[in-house]
Amino acid sequence: MPDVRLASPQGKWILLTTILGSSMAMLDSTVVNVALPRIGRDLDADLAALQWTVNAYMLTLAGLILLGGSLGDRYGRRKIFVVGVVWFAAASLLCGLAPNAGVLVAARALQGIGGALLTPGSLALIQASFHPDDRARAVGLWSGFGGVGAAVGPFLGGWLVDGPGWRWVFLLNVPLALLCAPIAVRHVPESDGGTSRSSEAESGGGTKHGRFDVLGAALGALSLALVTYALIEAGEGSPVVVLTAVVGVVAGVAFVLVEKRRPDPMMPLGIFASRQFTAVNLVTLCVYAALGGFFFLAVIQLQVVSGYSALAAGTALLPTTLMMLLLSARSGALADRIGPRIPLTVGPLVCAAGMLLMLRVGPDASYVADVLPAVSVLGLGLVTLVAPLTATVLASVDVARAGLASGINNAAARAAGLIAVAALPVLTGMGPEAYRSPDAFDDAFDQAMALCAAVLVAGAAFAFATVRRLPPDCTRPECRTHGGVVAPPLEGAPSRKRL
Repeated sequence: MPDVRLASPQGKWILLTTILGSSMAMLDSTVVNVALPRIGRDLDADLAALQWTVNAYMLTLAGLILLGGSLGDRYGRRKIFVVGVVWFAAASLLCGLAPNAGVLVAARALQGIGGALLTPGSLALIQASFHPDDRARAVGLWSGFGGVGAAVGPFLGGWLVDGPGWRWVFLLNVPLALLCAPIAVRHVPESDGGTSRSSEAESGGGTKHGRFDVLGAALGALSLALVTYALIEAGEGSPVVVLTAVVGVVAGVAFVLVEKRRPDPMMPLGIFASRQFTAVNLVTLCVYAALGGFFFLAVIQLQVVSGYSALAAGTALLPTTLMMLLLSARSGALADRIGPRIPLTVGPLVCAAGMLLMLRVGPDASYVADVLPAVSVLGLGLVTLVAPLTATVLASVDVARAGLASGINNAAARAAGLIAVAALPVLTGMGPEAYRSPDAFDDAFDQAMALCAAVLVAGAAFAFATVRRLPPDCTRPECRTHGGVVAPPLEGAPSRKRL
């Protein structure tokens, strides 16, 4: 049984390294958007290159995050976590030194692989290391500090872009990794399959658990990559783009067939037999598609059209994350009392109202009169829906599948954001140089916000029609305290046996 106490020196080191690791991945999901206009100008990149700067990271992260969790179960969570931290740092260094947009995009894809290795292990290491009496508090601290990191991210990104330069958005990860990896090696006990190595030795067990489905992961990532490419390049209308789209769809179908037939798949399709789980994941797709499009375009709108500095643009969105960090626990408690249907219906509608309020943000927009009302309303909507969404996902499956359910939900959210970033410029007629023209970008931005609001309304309608109340089964802190906006919180896989 895990026996590390939170108050012990080892417990504090474990908490520190897991917070550092998860914060690296979370920061890179939020700070890069703020740097996009400056990256485009310095590297002479068109809008498609900026889309790929965001999507290359989300693509490999979403496509491989389930495989990353499986690798941790199979080969040791600490080992895979450390590999992920080092990999992420090396890719970040390459991003910071990139001489052109092509190298930056490739480095961002490598960064996503590192994120897929370290992100699932961060929370799993806490759950596998700490004494049961301290685990809830440790997870609460991990979630809280992660939320603070998410809140600071856009502000920090803006400060770096306006100060030392956008390259430091990536280079900052290197010293964090140099601190994180040695602490993990020295102080974190190895674990796999939910059981520490020392506990296995005492019980005489040596079996390693976990799914290891490389073919499924490759097909899933390939499908996302090809569909994303086709959407980003759709304006050209060339036969190559059409062929890419078709092959991407075929790869997606092959992924489903492989997962259906494999004896030990990465994503068992049987989990979707739960109608509630399927319904909440469809709501997740709507919500995080709209959010992905919003956070990609809003910071560009504030800088290109409204004339904000990178620091001002990053800080402008801060209220949204702060509200989530401060109020999500209360929202989760309310959802326990009234059930998830109302929060998952009302939350997207409030978010849609926030998106529509962004239509007021144009040239010379006032922060207090135009931007703050929009991001505040958006924050209220997110507060209303995120904690109930996470709790409902986990309550809709058996406890033994909580980690898998959360991983699928997290991957679905990231894939939705990926598709939105690729599709919105095409749907709104943004040309390759649109972000260099304030008038053209402003017109397209208004259309994009209307589309995002429509997607949120569709998600609300679907939640109202399909989500039903289940007994609450997620009282853990990671379900309640969440400050990120790019994906739901990721729940670690539970132990195979009661501790």
